[in-house]
Amino acid sequence: MHRFALTREPGSDLFRGLTTAGLGAPDLLMARAQHASYVAALREQGLEVTVLPALEGCPDACFVEDTAVIVPGLSVVTRPGAPSRRGETATIAAALPVDRPQVTIAAPGTLDGGDVLVVDRTCWIGLSGRTNAEGAGQLVEALAPLGLDCRLVPVGEGLHLKSSLSHLGGRRLLMTEQLAALDVFAGWDIMVVPAAEAYACNALWLDGRLLVPTGYPRTVALLAAKGLALLELDMSEYRKLDGGLTCLSLRF
Repeated sequence: MHRFALTREPGSDLFRGLTTAGLGAPDLLMARAQHASYVAALREQGLEVTVLPALEGCPDACFVEDTAVIVPGLSVVTRPGAPSRRGETATIAAALPVDRPQVTIAAPGTLDGGDVLVVDRTCWIGLSGRTNAEGAGQLVEALAPLGLDCRLVPVGEGLHLKSSLSHLGGRRLLMTEQLAALDVFAGWDIMVVPAAEAYACNALWLDGRLLVPTGYPRTVALLAAKGLALLELDMSEYRKLDGGLTCLSLRF
């Protein structure tokens, strides 16, 4: 169960953020309002939320999930795959929990937290355009003493692994049809998102409630039919930057 969350305000240069979405530049005022609603939702679920100030000059810095991986017993400071994002990690490292040791991914390794999903004792690590084999290997080595079962996953579509994969509580996973065909998910209860609503794969499970992006009615219907308690949040401005619900916080 998560008790804390770390987030960061979007900066005035958010419109300069990296993107492949082709949806135009984000509206800063709307992005700030959406971020405030997101923080409020985390707090409503009982999380103690720290909101770091905007990091001007690092337009993608609000996507704090990419800068660290936090598990019981360890914090891992990443080395983002996009060189323009490597200036984000120092301030994140200083804000990470002090009750556990901290290690850092080293060059030539690259690792984005958006490529890492930890559920209980299982850790899936996506090999993507942002996370290379060296970075994934360093993470596996760091997590080995903790007894986690690490599994590498080729990311064939989407920016990160968690663009196409989310935890739904228990042994339930939400993913694209492409990922569902992989052996690394065998034995898990898989729900497949309709292809036209692939963005909805990035959902955020908060110990009994699932945050989902607005605008994906078929996915919402599938999830509601499973008895999941849902909260829909507008993520339109962050989608323009390839971002989603998990990207905006580090939970621990």
